Amino acid sequence: MKIRILNIALLFAIFFNAFSYNAQEEDESVSETIFDVVEQHPEFPGGQEAMYNFLAINLTYPELALEQSIQGRVYVQFVICKDGSIKDIKVLKGIETSLDSEAIRVIKMMPKWKPGIQRGKPVNVRFNLPIKFKINGDNPSVSNDNSSEKIDDKI
Repeated sequence: MKIRILNIALLFAIFFNAFSYNAQEEDESVSETIFDVVEQHPEFPGGQEAMYNFLAINLTYPELALEQSIQGRVYVQFVICKDGSIKDIKVLKGIETSLDSEAIRVIKMMPKWKPGIQRGKPVNVRFNLPIKFKINGDNPSVSNDNSSEKIDDKI
């Protein structure tokens, strides 16, 4: 009888240990997952308008691109980490090396974002941002691409 109770207790302990281990493993894998869609999207400090102002103030039209009248959109992708920092910056579709590099340079300068939320917890989120480089006569400008077109449709 004692052996049977001991066996049941041992099985219970093994089962409980295995369940705890799997739950911890699941939490760790979710914490490192990069989400494309989340319940609450990441947000630049101050919102979208503040992000566009940040880009307009900090982006500089490269001389080479200006001299050659190169303009268009640079599509940049990056990950906003669960702590709000930015990593894995890459150009999905570029125009010219100097414009692509300028877009990356300014993304690296961005302050920490408010992270995306999934199931009530901050998570890593992939973010796509089109940046428009345009020359208007003597006034080159850099801005967001505020169109409603999908990035995937253009790439």
